[in-house]
Amino acid sequence: MSDQHQRAASGCYGHATVKTPNIDGLARRAMRFTSTYCNSPVCVPSRGSMITGQYAHTHGAHILQDALRDDIPTIAHYFRERGYATGAIGKMHFVDETRKHGFDHRLNEQSFHHTLTAEERTKLAGDAGGIEGEGLDLPERFFEDNWFADRAVEFLRANKGKPFCLWASFVQPHTPFRPMKKYFDMYEPAKMVLPPRPADDLTGGFEGHLIRAKERGWYQQTDAAARQSLAGYYGNVSQMDANVGRVYDALRELGLEKNTVVVYTSDHGEMGGAHRMWTKHNMFEESVAVPLLIAVPDGANGVKTQMIEQIDLFPTLTELCGLGAVNGLAGRSFAELMRGRRYAAREFAYAEYWFCRNVFTKDDRYVGKAPLRMVRTDKWKLNHLPWGRSELFDVVGDAGEFRNRIDDPGVAGVVRELTAIADRQFIQ
Repeated sequence: MSDQHQRAASGCYGHATVKTPNIDGLARRAMRFTSTYCNSPVCVPSRGSMITGQYAHTHGAHILQDALRDDIPTIAHYFRERGYATGAIGKMHFVDETRKHGFDHRLNEQSFHHTLTAEERTKLAGDAGGIEGEGLDLPERFFEDNWFADRAVEFLRANKGKPFCLWASFVQPHTPFRPMKKYFDMYEPAKMVLPPRPADDLTGGFEGHLIRAKERGWYQQTDAAARQSLAGYYGNVSQMDANVGRVYDALRELGLEKNTVVVYTSDHGEMGGAHRMWTKHNMFEESVAVPLLIAVPDGANGVKTQMIEQIDLFPTLTELCGLGAVNGLAGRSFAELMRGRRYAAREFAYAEYWFCRNVFTKDDRYVGKAPLRMVRTDKWKLNHLPWGRSELFDVVGDAGEFRNRIDDPGVAGVVRELTAIADRQFIQ
């Protein structure tokens, strides 16, 4: 798993510039899903939803500062109770790291920092919100994901003779966009192709996105600076891809691919300069759509276009591993889809974003208000705000999500229908 990987930013998803040979190699052996959505476009609630199979309004870790409660069953508890060794190596964003959530073997970012001296730590990548693209000419051991990959390989070797559930979670390609120099140098900033950036972007929808983009200086960013940022982001993606390869190669060298389900995904996307924004905290496709690859021993490969939510991973993996169905989850298994059998696909994907303190706007004006709720169908996306200006996009005719149709009387029925779904999902 990675952090903040835009679904489109991989070779296997059709990107012409980003170099992801290891993820692409996994994709050739896996089922690749083209319509997978995180359940909250920010780290903590998204990860909480993935491991619990519940929406944020149920598991309670709404914003970046919320620790996931330790009394909620997780996928790790489920597998551990059935004799699996459980490991979580890398960035989990549990907030309170004393809570292991069923993962017996736990190495986090603090574990890595202990490998460096205080002086060495000052040379690390820096501000977690920084978007200035730059390659760092430092040895491999200064980069935490390299260390996490090595520790994940050690876990595989130590547990190769018994059932295991390993969550190997990398920090990249999350900001700051400062990868190892050799990965940054794979991309020439001047040649980066920017997404559309109209001068009046964000003016027709929820005001908060425009306020945030201007407060952070993104809206005013020059095209040259945006290309530099994009080169840094792509460098982060390629460095993360190399670490995915280190873990997956070890798994295959140990012969474990013959009886192991392998999943690659990310907790949310990255705006990558689209709509003059970076990072996430919104419901645009760049932010809420995620990559998903699943390789099953002797299973089929190919492409699936059905709508998937990340809360569906928990029940799907238990079934793929022959452990049966899990009751009481909001997520629903798509194991039958993986097996090529009859499957009733979701008609929509749902996500919610609770406004985070110290991150969304400087004055926290939206913190504590009801969350922004997305309902995404094959044709429409509603971003519903009960107290503010909602957005409706025709994602077929307006794939870039530039024209807010919320005031169009011709689609009033669509708005009513999707709003009812948003309300219903929120009370489940």
